[in-house]
Amino acid sequence: MTEPLFETGSTVLFQGDSITDGDRYREDPVSLGRGYAMIAAGWFSALYPDRKIAFLNRGVSGDRTINLAQRWDEDCIALKPDWVSIMIGINDTWRRYDNDDPTPAEAYEAAYRDILERTRAAGDARFILVEPFVLPWPSDRVQWREDLDPRIDVVHRLAQEFDAVLVTMDKVFAQSINGVHPSFWALDGVHPTPAGHALMAQAWLRAVGALAG
Repeated sequence: MTEPLFETGSTVLFQGDSITDGDRYREDPVSLGRGYAMIAAGWFSALYPDRKIAFLNRGVSGDRTINLAQRWDEDCIALKPDWVSIMIGINDTWRRYDNDDPTPAEAYEAAYRDILERTRAAGDARFILVEPFVLPWPSDRVQWREDLDPRIDVVHRLAQEFDAVLVTMDKVFAQSINGVHPSFWALDGVHPTPAGHALMAQAWLRAVGALAG
């Protein structure tokens, strides 16, 4: 068995948009939703029950990076997490194409850097940065790559700068469609099916040392 990064008694916070939100129940502060965050937390706890890790989810459907920054004090810093897992960016891309409301990559990076710097200034939390992703289905999603790829580059740079764990989720999904239709993993190219969420949870658990491979 591999050795996970989280020390006994740690608090791990999931942050992001609807993919992380996973329809979590807002009235329950420990609700993890029904997506990859819940699957990953459940498997980690089953594999390492003695670690007694507390998992929290504060993903919010529809959020862009600027929305994350606006609620960061309440939904991250006040919770005093030891680890913060962040996946954000697909809505920054999506709003360009469905609402003519683009977020330049520079603004995305500035908002992302802001939340990381504020978190670091407030304590000793470490970061897990997860690539945003899009699958090539429906066909118009292919055009989104021109907007999303620079954001993925930003995540890579910030992961290196802040000594974060990097989860190459876009690469995981790109590899997963070899011989499998993209809709198997995400019907709209963005929101994962149950299988897609499970694939994400596996990638996340591997990245934090909880699964081999």
